[in-house]
Formats: sequence, structure tokens, C-alpha cells
Amino acid sequence: MVRKTWWIGLPALAVLAGTCNTVTAPTAPPPVPTTTIRISPSGVSPKSIEIALGARVLFINNDTREHTMGSDPHPDHTDCPVLNQVGLLKPGEQRETGNFVVVRQCGYHDHELPTVVDLQGTIVTK
Repeated sequence: MVRKTWWIGLPALAVLAGTCNTVTAPTAPPPVPTTTIRISPSGVSPKSIEIALGARVLFINNDTREHTMGSDPHPDHTDCPVLNQVGLLKPGEQRETGNFVVVRQCGYHDHELPTVVDLQGTIVTK
């Protein structure tokens, strides 16, 4: 009589199951430690920055068109009001935000072009 021992194959199945590759979602690059954001025809750079508590951020408009930078969400601009001090920047102009005095992440965008992803970014205060 032949006995079937199907359970002998279980360890092999367990090994195979453990070798499956999992796919993880791509992560955003870490914030850049700087206090300057430049606006160009291709958008804001860097898109995400990290600043120290109490610091200000300088926005420089190197584009040929005006940009009105403000805090998220559009159109209220209420998340980080210190960002709203930048406001309208004509070509060649620069202006600082107020002091970031709360540890948090603040999103910003161009008020006139709120859906243009290249003109959106974040400021992380640590």
C-alpha cells in the first residue's frame, strides 16, 4: 500500500510564500534643508523644504510672470497664515514669510494657478 504524505510539501510551500516580492508605493523625496524657494517657468524649487522653528522662508520669483503665493487650502489660505505674507511677486521680486513658530507641515500654492502641481510645495518646520 502506498501512503500519500502531502504534508511533507508544506514547508516548501511556506518557503515559496515567504519569497514573494511586495510592491511598495514610491515615497516623496525628503525635504531639503534650506530657507529659500525659487519660482521659475518650470515651477517651485525645491518643492519641499525643512526649516528650523522660528525661521522665515524667502520666495524668489525668477519667472517672467507674476505669482501670488499663499498657504493651503485654496482659496481660504488658512493652514499657515505666515505664508500669506509672500503674496504677489512680480518677476524679479522676492519676499519673506513670517516666522514659522509651530512644528508642522504647511502646504502652499500659487493662488492664481491653484491646480498647477509644479507651483505647489510644502514647508516642514522642525
